[in-house]
Order: sequence, then C-alpha cells, then structure tokens
Amino acid sequence: MTDELGHLPTDDDDDEVAIVARVPSEPQVLRLRIEADHAGDRIDMAIAELAALSRATVQRLIEEGRVTLGGRVVTKAGQRVRTGAAIEVRIPAPIVIELVAEDIPLVVMYEDSELIVIDKPAGLVVHPAPGHPRGTLVNALLHHCKDLGGIGGELRPGIVHRLDKDTSGSIVAAKTERAHAGLSAQFAAKSRGDTDPNGILREYLGIAVPPPLKERGTLRTFHGRHPTDRKKFSTRVMWGKSAVTHFERVELIADGEAALMRFRLETGRTHQIRVHAADHGWPLLGDQLYGKLPRNTTLPIGSIAATLGRQALHAAVLDFEHPVTGERIHCASPLPADFQAALDGLRSLTRSST
Repeated sequence: MTDELGHLPTDDDDDEVAIVARVPSEPQVLRLRIEADHAGDRIDMAIAELAALSRATVQRLIEEGRVTLGGRVVTKAGQRVRTGAAIEVRIPAPIVIELVAEDIPLVVMYEDSELIVIDKPAGLVVHPAPGHPRGTLVNALLHHCKDLGGIGGELRPGIVHRLDKDTSGSIVAAKTERAHAGLSAQFAAKSRGDTDPNGILREYLGIAVPPPLKERGTLRTFHGRHPTDRKKFSTRVMWGKSAVTHFERVELIADGEAALMRFRLETGRTHQIRVHAADHGWPLLGDQLYGKLPRNTTLPIGSIAATLGRQALHAAVLDFEHPVTGERIHCASPLPADFQAALDGLRSLTRSST
C-alpha cells in the first residue's frame, strides 16, 4: 500500500525535519462520459483510466459515496458502464499535513539499512492525518531512522500496512524504494488472499466476550463499509472485498464467559478481525466501535474492559521474506502489560466468587 500524501522534503535541520504534503488546495468535481471503447468496463477501471487516478483511489471514493452514475450514487466498484453514461466524481480537498521528526521512544524488533520492524504500543497512531499530524509512528521513524533512502524520491519511511491506533504489536516499514516495492508486493498478495506458505504470516491474539462455540474455524465473508455507519465496516453487505480470518480458541477464561483467541489473517482488510469477531457474535473485549458486553453476565468483565481502555487485540507475530536479501524475518511481540493484566484479571474471575 503506497502513501498518498506525496511528502516533499524541506531544508529544515536534521532534528526538525518538516515534510509538507504536495496536494491540490481545492476540491475537484470530475464529469466523465463513457465512450464506446469503455462500454462494458468496470466503473472503477473506467474512471481510473479516464481520470488518471489509481484504482485504489477510485474504489475508496466509491466507498465514500463520492461517485455517481446518471445521478445515482454508485455502490459497486464492479458495476459495468454503458456508452454515453454520465459519471461524476467528487474528490475532496486534501488538507496539507506538515510532518515533523519527533523523538518518540520506539521498541525496535528488527532493523537494517532496508527496513525496520517496530513493536507498536497501543495508543500510537501509525500515520499522520488531518487533526492528528503529530505524535505518530511516522513522526517517530523520521527521527529514529538516520539512514532513510527515500520512497518515491522523498525522504520518508514507507508504511506498507497499518495497525489500528489501539491495537498493539508488530509493524514493518521500509527505508528504501526497493524494500518498499518488495514489501508492498507481499502485502498486496496477502490482501488478495494469497495462500503461499512462503508469504507473509500475521498472527494476532485477542480476547473474545463471549467465546465462540467452535474451538477453531475459518470466517469467509464480504467486507465493506457499514450501510448506515460510515465509520464502521461490516460483513453484512451485499458486495465487497473478500475477507478471510482463521481463528482458534486458545483458552477459556472468566469461568467460560470469555476466551483468549488466536487469529491468522489470510487477507488484510480494515478492522478485519474486529468486524469478523463482532459480526459472528463474539466481539473483542473493550472494542468500543464494534463490541458490547453480554447483558446476562454476573461477572465484573465490564470493569476489566474499562481498565484496559481499548480493544484487546495484539499483533503477536509478523513473519515475512526480506524483500532484498530473501532472508526470513520472524518477529514475535510479547503481550503488553495492559493486555496481560486484563487476561490475568479474567482468569481470576469465577461465578462462585461474585
């Protein structure tokens, strides 16, 4: 996944490297007409070619309801178009984001001249965004990595995958163009559902409340924007990208009312594990966006969730092929203290003690 901010280096000194986004300052409205040579094409492909946008960008605009066909909002990126069809694409005005190198402590799991793997703490945002331009992993990497080779001719780390702000654990970033290209290809293959045993392995630990009935299984669903809440994603959609999560119930805890879970991603969709768990009836402990506690429990699980203050999800294992040397890189992140405390607290709960 490539960065979309288009960062430009400035002449600031090494300790305060400011990088400003190269973006247009006004929103754009593109009005397109389908000619015969695009008749029958997918609408995302037709727009990408006619408007000189990336297909991923077009798909995101469709997900956000910013594309209309004949005056109607397009909901399917794979919808076919006919000759003469009128398409309108509304591209919002980006907000210029200034990136500053910041001395934020990092736990480095692996590092060489090509890439770096960080054990990200919960609460650390990965990438700057409007309203949150400082205090992110990118800001920290700009300060930490004195040997950045640059991505796309620009001085910045290459973020090829992300973790939610309140998800802890292993995350990799590229320092050079070739590492970025190689890692991006590996993650793109995983997002397509590639089952190559030599591909990227990502395993997560989580706490589900209540536990799933099955000890292990595989969830295969569509994955798309929630039909009514645009902040959320859902499996309960008529169309979307494929999402595949393998799960295993590692340990029953809280007198059987919760479980420590292991998840292995076969695809990599936004909030995939959280959505799969919640939509199948066993949301993650502390997930304020997708979860809720069972009403019939007599155990103080809610107080443990409140103390944790985030979703109980941790990227425990990241295993991949080094994009330059071909070496297998295996990084295992131990459970952070807050997750371990929640797990210990749930293990101690019994109905007889309440």
